[in-house]
Amino acid sequence: MRIGIMAGATGGDNGIADLVARAQDVEARGFDALWMANIFSFDAIMSLAIAGFAVPRIELGTAVVPSYPRHPVAIAQQALTAQAASAGRFTLGIGLSHKVVIEDMFGYSYAAPARHMREYLEVLTPLLRGEAAHFTGEQYRVNANLQVPGAKPVTLLLAALGEQMLKLAGRYCDGTILWMTGPATIEKHIAPKLRKAAEVAGRPQPRIVAGLPIALTSDPAGAREFIARNLAMYGTLPSYRAMLDLEGAAGPADIALVGDEAALDAGLERLRSAGVSDFDAAIVPVDKDAEPRTLDYLQSRLG
Repeated sequence: MRIGIMAGATGGDNGIADLVARAQDVEARGFDALWMANIFSFDAIMSLAIAGFAVPRIELGTAVVPSYPRHPVAIAQQALTAQAASAGRFTLGIGLSHKVVIEDMFGYSYAAPARHMREYLEVLTPLLRGEAAHFTGEQYRVNANLQVPGAKPVTLLLAALGEQMLKLAGRYCDGTILWMTGPATIEKHIAPKLRKAAEVAGRPQPRIVAGLPIALTSDPAGAREFIARNLAMYGTLPSYRAMLDLEGAAGPADIALVGDEAALDAGLERLRSAGVSDFDAAIVPVDKDAEPRTLDYLQSRLG
């Protein structure tokens, strides 16, 4: 199982400079990837394109960019540019986001999200392969081609939790990228449905990138209390709530990896056995030393 580090949405107090320094540290430690969220701060695709000049080895991926605000031709152009900037190490993770963002904040209809994503992928996927896109649907009518020098085909991951989205991820994408989804749910729901869809489509074995909170600590009860308090919002969003319910978890604290080395080892092994190909470690600052301590622990588990 590959291990990557979540950089959040800003990289640190000093912005892009901190993000670049973070990428350099993650690479120097031997990690496989740096993942960046795209919320209401830096544009993750542009930020990782900048970081791509500073680090020569690791994968740089978005976790995730919402589809609705960006036309699929525009996001393809961004992604291919980031791919060229990083010499072929950029991975595009996209997702639907949530009704509270897309409809209530941005003003788009969130009435048929699976249909939106199917049309979006029909346009996006050929462009990411360096091919022309010709598509006519209800939301998109596109005839477009892009020529980005130095851009190789871009790996595409879809944030897929429900059955319809898993079918789309298996059919069109290279895998899924998850957040707030526990190992039992991955093993019994995510992995089999995703793999079946990929098999039916004649595609290779899909990646499963699982993002979860993690902290090495001698006070797991206090850490879970911190996570329950600071990440409570994720337990209220319908898509994550459904995954937590499948897991039998009351909230994010119940699926976080917290505790001593033995506890974290067991958590990582459970993810591996559930079918996770990549762990996206979202290190939670449960105390002032949590980040360096957890980074050192994860580094010791590489390879």
